[in-house]
Amino acid sequence: MADAQIPDKPALEGLEQKWDAAWTAAGTYLFDRAAAEAAGRAGVYSIDTPPPTASGSLHIGHVFSYTHTDVKARFERMRGKTVFYPMGWDDNGLPTERRVQNYYGVRCDTSLPYDPDFTPPFRGDAKSLKPADQVPISRRNFIELCEELTLEDEKAFEAVFRQLGLSVDWTQTYRTISDDTVRTSQLAFLRNLERGEAYQAMAPTLWDIDFRSAIAQAELEDREQQASYHRLAFHKTDGSGDIHIETTRPELLAACVALVANPGDERYQPYFGQTVRTPVFDVEVPVLAHPLAQQDKGSGIAMVCTFGDVTDIIWWRELDLPNRTILGQDGRILPDAPAALATDAARAAYSEIAGLTVFSAKKKMVELLESSGELLEVSKPFSHPVKFYEKGDRALEIVSTRQWYLRNGARDAAFREKLIALGRGMGWHPDFMRVRYENWTNGLTGDWLISRQRFFGVPIPVWYPLDENGDRMEGAVITADASSLPIDPTSDVPPGYTEAQRGAAGGFEGEKDIFDTWATSSLTPQLAGGWQRDDALWSVVAPFDLRPQGQDIIRTWLFSTMVRSALEDDRAPWTDAAISGFIVDPDRKKMSKSKGNVVTPADILDQHGTDAVRYWAASSRLGADAAFDPQNPTQVKIGRRLAIKVLNAAKFVLSFPVPEGAQVTHALDAAMLATLDVVVRDATAAFEGYDHARALEVTESFFWTFCDDYLELVKERAYNQTDAGQASAALALRLALSTLLRLLAPVLAFAAEEAWSWFEEGSVHTAEWPQPLGIDGDPAVLKVASEALIGIRRAKTEAKASQKTPVARLVLRASDAAIAALTLAEGDLRAVGRIAELDLRGGGEALSVEDVELAEAEA
Repeated sequence: MADAQIPDKPALEGLEQKWDAAWTAAGTYLFDRAAAEAAGRAGVYSIDTPPPTASGSLHIGHVFSYTHTDVKARFERMRGKTVFYPMGWDDNGLPTERRVQNYYGVRCDTSLPYDPDFTPPFRGDAKSLKPADQVPISRRNFIELCEELTLEDEKAFEAVFRQLGLSVDWTQTYRTISDDTVRTSQLAFLRNLERGEAYQAMAPTLWDIDFRSAIAQAELEDREQQASYHRLAFHKTDGSGDIHIETTRPELLAACVALVANPGDERYQPYFGQTVRTPVFDVEVPVLAHPLAQQDKGSGIAMVCTFGDVTDIIWWRELDLPNRTILGQDGRILPDAPAALATDAARAAYSEIAGLTVFSAKKKMVELLESSGELLEVSKPFSHPVKFYEKGDRALEIVSTRQWYLRNGARDAAFREKLIALGRGMGWHPDFMRVRYENWTNGLTGDWLISRQRFFGVPIPVWYPLDENGDRMEGAVITADASSLPIDPTSDVPPGYTEAQRGAAGGFEGEKDIFDTWATSSLTPQLAGGWQRDDALWSVVAPFDLRPQGQDIIRTWLFSTMVRSALEDDRAPWTDAAISGFIVDPDRKKMSKSKGNVVTPADILDQHGTDAVRYWAASSRLGADAAFDPQNPTQVKIGRRLAIKVLNAAKFVLSFPVPEGAQVTHALDAAMLATLDVVVRDATAAFEGYDHARALEVTESFFWTFCDDYLELVKERAYNQTDAGQASAALALRLALSTLLRLLAPVLAFAAEEAWSWFEEGSVHTAEWPQPLGIDGDPAVLKVASEALIGIRRAKTEAKASQKTPVARLVLRASDAAIAALTLAEGDLRAVGRIAELDLRGGGEALSVEDVELAEAEA
């Protein structure tokens, strides 16, 4: 026992630093490799921890969801599992590059040579920086700055997570740009390629003109934009009149390849199979039928351009239409007119829009249509959803590019059904999140686009052979040897070639693209678990027990990880998925950086203490959104009150010495412990079912009953060394404290550890999870004694007397069963209420105080 360590005034301040240092020194949360290998897979609880994007700062949502994971990890550790709880950092990707550009005032130019002495113009101190003012630097210089800044961000993130008390093994960390990660990502891709699951194709690609990169379906979001319908006259080839169409994209008229109407639309059925000529450019295009054409939209017939939106892509593919792309990767109209614009007049008109941005081209095209008399009407502006990259600022365009894809079930019904079946074989917490996964899987329209035209990421490990003219040989790819990984094709040489052959006729060209960040993050189980690097580790952690994550990335991180695991191992990568809800502001709006309503956690943690914030997070069930008001964080304040009460209650309980050989003999003490046994069972079942909020709820409810009622009821007996029931009270208090601290430890990590250290050896977080004590007691005794105590307090309050006022006589009436139970606690009731004569009467219903007579001296 270590009573001397109990401070005079227990406080929460400073506990985070004290115990983080102690846990680190003791290796409290280190993964015990030897124990794991000895116990085998069944003795390990492994967590596929979300690697936060190391570009900027953490927000309160991270605190929320990562606490949910940590609570479960702590529970499983106390249950005797060897917990594998690593942390990863998601370094690469577009957000990191954008942050580096803004932070240092630079941009990447692959044509520039490396400058070993380069010093960036800024280091986060630029007040306002336009893209045109960014200094161009070489790819290698740019990547060095990316690595420098992400390392600094990771240190800051780790500091916050340590303050939050995450029981992560900080020796088990990985970065999504390290050599090991690059090797693993490249190896997995080469295996996909060998099995025919990865392929390259020239296809319409959703393109962000600011990031100059392809965007995958999973990274899209709809945003409302203003547009107007432009009614145009297409001329029937036989000269019999015009067909009117309405479009919001007149600037793409030169890319028109067909008109499409619904096959059931009687207005256009006579024209199916015929042709019309486009306004201004006079190009002959067919009129075709397709069920996606909406009869009630505009004039009911649509102009198909390559490409105005994703529906154009479907029509182009399914109707086998030509590709007449006119939009370049810079978002400007291409300089060369499509071959279909055969007349001098058509080419002259095209020259008017060539080189213009989409906005300027639309304005010019409207002028040309007005001049030709073929613009019939412009509607009033209206709002409609437009596709954006989720981190972009401008609407996406569709350009034709050669990209790498990974099969994901969109065009393979058998594989899609396998993904659905694997999802159904998992535990989902809450279960309705499984439906979101299935809806996404069933709604895919194309394979997974995994290549990106960026710089800081995992290089795609291939080269392309060049023919005698120095051009790429169509369809030919040179792959890296697995033994040579990791490699960078822009600097490394393929087998059988020399550096002198780079870019030369008959030589090779290195792939410049990198993998989509999700193509790396989809391998987090493999990255953390030693796949193809450490077979012994992989065998005891995979498949992982838990994938914790936010609901908004089911379509990206969870789905993509499932795809990679299904392709590689023919199984789900985890047994369970725990999905956290969103953090919303007081107006119930989701917090996001774009909305400017994000709260950073540092001030909240400093002001209220970590346990208070952990309590707020753990109070929300998985899948449920939680409101957070930084000006009045009510739940956080409640959590702080609870954590302080834990310390004070522990100090009070420990002030009663437990005599050697003490046993629980008093009915009220046995009743309290029997009630606690029920709490232990309920909390354990809740934790097992991933319902940390329920576990906290039942434990907290009992804790306040324990403090407000039981402690008050027994303290006089516990103080009285001559009372025969003193030893029973002191032992019951100590047993309850030990149990309660362990029940609360997953949530109140610091307060529980502090109080535990006052009377126990070792850490509460490695102590055995509490089991029911099995002491024979009747919970009804505690229940009715608590009700009686409340009634006695109320009676004194109504009499405008102090709670310390002695009572000459008090009459309590209740049911016969309740009176029988109260009789067993009568001595403690008289002591706490300072009651000289306590008259217990049966025959009642609800317990009530029928009469109270205060002592004359105190009346």
